[in-house]
Amino acid sequence: MAKGEGSESGSAAGLLPTGILQAAERPAQVKKEPKKKQQLSICNKLCYAVGGAPYQVTGCALGFFLQIYLLDVAQVDPFSASIILFVGRAWDAFTDPLVGFCISKSSWTRLGRLMPWIIFSTPLAIIAYFLIWFVPDFPQGQALWYLLFYCLFETLVTCFHVPYSALTMFISTEQSERDSATAYRMTVEVLGTVLGTAIQGQIVGQADTPCLQDPNGSALASEGTNHTQSATSLKETQNAYLLAAGVIASIYVICAVILTLGVREQREPYETQQAEPMSFFRGLRLVMSHGPYVKLIAGFLFTSLAFMLVEGNFALFCTYTLGFRNEFQNLLLAIMLSATFTIPIWQWFLTRFGKKTAVYIGISSAVPFLILVAFMKSNLIITYVVAVAAGISVAAAFLLPWSMLPDVIDDFHLKQPQSHGTEPIFFSFYVFFTKFASGVSLGISTLSLDFAGYQTRGCSQPARVKFTLKMLVTIAPIVLILLGLLLFKLYPIDEEKRRQNKKDLQALREEASSSGCSDTDSTELARIL
Repeated sequence: MAKGEGSESGSAAGLLPTGILQAAERPAQVKKEPKKKQQLSICNKLCYAVGGAPYQVTGCALGFFLQIYLLDVAQVDPFSASIILFVGRAWDAFTDPLVGFCISKSSWTRLGRLMPWIIFSTPLAIIAYFLIWFVPDFPQGQALWYLLFYCLFETLVTCFHVPYSALTMFISTEQSERDSATAYRMTVEVLGTVLGTAIQGQIVGQADTPCLQDPNGSALASEGTNHTQSATSLKETQNAYLLAAGVIASIYVICAVILTLGVREQREPYETQQAEPMSFFRGLRLVMSHGPYVKLIAGFLFTSLAFMLVEGNFALFCTYTLGFRNEFQNLLLAIMLSATFTIPIWQWFLTRFGKKTAVYIGISSAVPFLILVAFMKSNLIITYVVAVAAGISVAAAFLLPWSMLPDVIDDFHLKQPQSHGTEPIFFSFYVFFTKFASGVSLGISTLSLDFAGYQTRGCSQPARVKFTLKMLVTIAPIVLILLGLLLFKLYPIDEEKRRQNKKDLQALREEASSSGCSDTDSTELARIL
């Protein structure tokens, strides 16, 4: 009997692959090969980076031009314009956590969990974007028209941007690769703002936007000829805005296609072992109680507000305070080109000296130039010099927040190793606070112009309006930047902490991969037996 058992065992052993038999007999001697680093090709990084352009191209066009379009082209009164801008931005902020919640409930598909959102939101988003720049024939309902399509577009572009932002955590498990991909992304996003500025500014700038020497009507003596010329010129300007919207919508589609074809989502090894995903509200409680995340939000909330105030009022400031009605689109282009060329410099700087140091130097560098703008007389050459110098700080403001957020998420994963699927929550609420505050700031700034006596379609503005614009573009941003940098000193993840987190995460991944491989070997052994 003993001999028979031995023969049966030996026969079974002969049917097994040698590798599995050795793994089963000597599990203690199995040594796992060190896992190769997950390298992203330049093509992968470029395809990923291109996906950031649609949000920036459209956001730049809306941020710089929507206010002046509503006031001087669509001829919406300042109070209604402030309601449109505030409610639109506030709704945009609200949709970020809402979309984050929906994404966290999404299942993985052949395309991934994030890509389907990007694919299906794109065609609807470009339709809504085009209709924002269309002037309807019913003057009484214009405010409702713009509010409806502005909110609709912001919802759809959120369905694109939140999953795209969260995709940062799923293109690679390596910090260095994610940082490199983020640098590519920020460079392309700044190029996107250049495209948005150039397309919108140059096309619209070619049209002769009409203005009235006296909006109250006292100087409109020859009403026939002047009214006809004004109506024709206004129609040309409206058509120019529609043409720019069509070009930008085409860029949106092309970038979405490149992103979809060139990037593949990857799941963390330890995430696949989790039986059930964490509930959204439990994940939200954990995320919002994570100290580094709260401190990062607090710091960048104020600095983002500063740059958004400048963005929202820059066209009006150049047109009425500085008197450069036909130059503001070129000044915007100078700022964005300068920012584009300095993104790689800031990427090198943060890898050499650390991200916190880059924040202090990069964002604070805007303060001297804002002070110069506040006190200088109207001088076109100096304004161009200031614009180029300000682009350096804009580049830092673009790159650093998105480069630092993955570090916070890594730190969270180490402290909450069973809390997976929270990446959309991190990214959506990060954008939520910034957008909501910017909506408040834009609403307040437009209301301030209304109270100061802003004259729609006026060739010039009262002294109080010019002073208000100067405060909104210079003094208020300086105060916000200083407050943001003061709060940022509380942010705890420095370079030493970041390197330690990287080592600990790598150990966690190797452990998860080893466990997964062991389970696979055991399953295959049982199946063959």
